[in-house]
Formats: sequence, C-alpha cells, structure tokens
Amino acid sequence: MRLVFLGAPGVGKGTQAEMVAAKFAIPKISTGDLLRTGVAQKTPLGLEAQQYMTRGGLVPDNVVIGLVAEKIGSPECEKGFILDGFPRTILQADALSEILQEQEVVLDRVMYFVIPRKEVVRRLSGRRSCSTCLAVYHIDYVTPKQEGRCDECGAALVQRSDDKRETVESRLMVYKEQTSPLIDYYKEKNVLAELDGTGSVEQVQERLLALLSRS
Repeated sequence: MRLVFLGAPGVGKGTQAEMVAAKFAIPKISTGDLLRTGVAQKTPLGLEAQQYMTRGGLVPDNVVIGLVAEKIGSPECEKGFILDGFPRTILQADALSEILQEQEVVLDRVMYFVIPRKEVVRRLSGRRSCSTCLAVYHIDYVTPKQEGRCDECGAALVQRSDDKRETVESRLMVYKEQTSPLIDYYKEKNVLAELDGTGSVEQVQERLLALLSRS
C-alpha cells in the first residue's frame, strides 16, 4: 500500500498517517518531522529549512526530494509507505512519479483531507511543542498533565513560530497558491479520494479506513 496524504497544514493528516502506518505495518514518511528535528538540533539542513519555515514558506525542493527518494528506496518501504505532506508542489509530484517509476511501483491512492479554514487556524495556533523532546500538545485537544510542561520529559512547552496565528495565515496562503493545484493533478491520474477531516480522530479514522478498503 503506497499512499499520499494531502491537505492544508493542520487538517490532521499526520495523526491519521501514524495510525494507518501502525495498522498496516508500513512507515510514515514526513519530511516536516525530519526537518523540525534538524532545526532543533541546529544541523546545516535544519538551519537552511528554518529560514523558510519561520516565514511560513515551503522548504526548497532540492532539500526534500533527495530525502524522499532515499527513504522510498530503502528496504523499510518494500511493502509500502505513507507520504505525509509530500509532495507539496507540481514539481515535487513530478519528481515523485519519477522516483516511483525507477522503483517500479505505483501510487495506490492520494487521500485529500478537507476541513474548513477557520478550523485549521484554531488547530494550528493552539499547538504547543516540547522544547526538548519535540512532543506535541494542544491547548484544547491534547493538554499536558501539568500546564506548560511536557508529560514525557518535563521540559517547557512553547508555541513554535510557524504555529503563531499570523504565520498560520501565511502558511495557508502558500498552500492555496502552491499546493492546492495537486488536487487537480491527482484527479487527472484517477488516484484522488476526498476525505472529510472534521470530527474526532476516531470518526476520521473510520471514514479513512472505509475509503482505503475500496482502493
């Protein structure tokens, strides 16, 4: 099973990707997670990515395409994978098609998560991240046992710069301009399935598994 989870920032595709990956024993590939780790560790790649992420922009293609190609070509992905948040542009989608052709595999389904814009803003601006282990919480949905402190390591929780309201609005504008054309791109390839991303995690999971069972 080879899947792409597509949708605006904050639609919940990362959470669903983790659950589906565990259920089907396939890896979730998230360049966002890898790059945020790089930022926290101040690696050269992380510092380069930070310049764009802080402004709400997209990380350059030359940073992410090679990373994805290497991962897909690894033994871990022989039985499939879930790409969470990649591709983000038509150029990246074309690059992904070339990668898959080289691997002699096909993309089974692109799951397009859809929720109202105001809900996306509420979800993202309410996120808080651990300053040490990068665990993620939310002021409404996933609250820590001790306010302002990580359950895992006890470090302070912070609001990442790319989760501040003004940056969220910028990220959504970038998404609309650069990433939403992928909807038509994958429709033309007959692999796109729209998924209602509203409601509880369990409700979305039920809808998602129902769609995948028809793939």
